[in-house]
Amino acid sequence: MAIVKTSDIVGSSPKGWEDAVRAAVERASRTLIGLQEVEVTRLNAKIEGGNIVEYRAHVKIHFLLDEELPLHE
Repeated sequence: MAIVKTSDIVGSSPKGWEDAVRAAVERASRTLIGLQEVEVTRLNAKIEGGNIVEYRAHVKIHFLLDEELPLHE
């Protein structure tokens, strides 16, 4: 039986929200195995001097906990 777990992650990028989501997924893939889905829960941005300097994507990463999956080294 597979169990799905969820982790909340915030990704950021100076380019845009899509890149911020991609950054969150890439970061999660370095430490989690069995990634299944990403759910964007919130988007916001940091402003300095009247300009957006950082896009942020708050996401939930869904991944499998399964005895058959190899341990991530």
